[in-house]
Amino acid sequence: MAGIVSYGAYVPFLKISRAEIAKAWDIPALPGDRSVANRDEDSLTMAVEAGLNALIGVDPKEIDLLYFATTTPPYLERQCAAIIAAALDLQRHISTADFTATTRAATAALKAAIDAVESGAAKKALVVAADMRPGEPQTAWEQLTGDAAAAVVVGRDAQLVVRGFSSVAGEALGPWRRPQDRFVRSFEPKVETEYGYVRLTVEAAKEALAKTGIGPADLSRVVLYSPDHRSPLEVIGRLGIDRQRLQDPLLFSVGNAGAAHALLVLASALDQAQKGEKILVLNYGDGADAFVISVEGTIWRPQDRPTIAQLLEARRPLPNYGAYSSLRNLVGREGPTAQVSPVTYWRDIAMELRWHGARCENCGLVQFPIPRVCRQCGSRDRLQEISLSRRGTIYTYTLDHLYAGDYLDTPVPRAVIDLEGGGRVFLEVTDCHPSEVTWGMPVEITFRCLHEWGGYHNYYWRARPLRIKVGGE
Repeated sequence: MAGIVSYGAYVPFLKISRAEIAKAWDIPALPGDRSVANRDEDSLTMAVEAGLNALIGVDPKEIDLLYFATTTPPYLERQCAAIIAAALDLQRHISTADFTATTRAATAALKAAIDAVESGAAKKALVVAADMRPGEPQTAWEQLTGDAAAAVVVGRDAQLVVRGFSSVAGEALGPWRRPQDRFVRSFEPKVETEYGYVRLTVEAAKEALAKTGIGPADLSRVVLYSPDHRSPLEVIGRLGIDRQRLQDPLLFSVGNAGAAHALLVLASALDQAQKGEKILVLNYGDGADAFVISVEGTIWRPQDRPTIAQLLEARRPLPNYGAYSSLRNLVGREGPTAQVSPVTYWRDIAMELRWHGARCENCGLVQFPIPRVCRQCGSRDRLQEISLSRRGTIYTYTLDHLYAGDYLDTPVPRAVIDLEGGGRVFLEVTDCHPSEVTWGMPVEITFRCLHEWGGYHNYYWRARPLRIKVGGE
């Protein structure tokens, strides 16, 4: 049977206290914080981050199927999964697909990936999920939602075996967003919860447990998509499951992460689970999905893969609602524009998406961008395209107040970075205050959306300070 052989997650570097949001509007505050994607992040870049974490210790060339799940794709007509596959440097002959339009998209993608692996259509499959659901200002949605991503690698001979997958189609009108809507809309939360979420989730859970022959007392943990703070307790109460088995739904620390939420909470559970445990996973969105994960061996946890707890601990709070509204561009301020070339973007895909450089076959120098003539020995057309390291050290840097013709009070750090294994690159630095950038600072390379000039998303790489130090660094 197919199962999960690896997993990963990503929570953005920034967060905001819900008290700060409520103070801006003089309304009641929900408890805790919500995660906030940075200005240069979207659901696609967060999916890349989660995918990179899930692929630690996994050969990317073994992945021959990639599914991307989200309700907030950067494109309505352009396959985002193909861009993610390039940024993850997966093989070219790979099947890709986007799953969208429902918060249940991630488990629908997971079911499709499991079916593909069990049928022999794929050896290993990667499912990535990410969301940035927009909550309307001055509403509970603005406080409740949160930005995050999660990913799982599906394959055979897994220690985390998926059993009893069950689905129920829903007809209740729940939260929705039309193409012309910027913010999530809702009908009547109590009606949606009682006649949609609770009833359908319980129905799917009972069918999954019946298929596997597992009773409520046999479960070690329950992972739930959570639309609010109270409804999950109603679900497990109707199932006769002890409240102590409910995995923290992360609503007080991250928020509702939409299509990524169920896999994000699952990642948190797998960070703690032990051999012999049985985990019930329940997801909701225009119906419900349910399945049981049997932990049949020791879960492989590589040291350099961050846990959910580490990602949450490493965050930085935004100072106020004004900073949050600026990141979300809630005031509708027009940004700078410039001429861009889709032809140049297409020509440089190997460098811009796959993060490839070149190694000279004559002298061994690693170079970026990819040249035809080696800048050290002068050899011509003797450079081999290679994958570059995603870690390095700042050699030198500058703080630039001019950006696309505008003068910025807070400068943009730009750094020359020496990569591990060779290669020197020039990148902007993100996820930090300019004053934090120093010579010799260790950094990691992160995939970001630079701008939308030209009417399309211009993705490229930036550097950020090491967020989580591992291995004694």
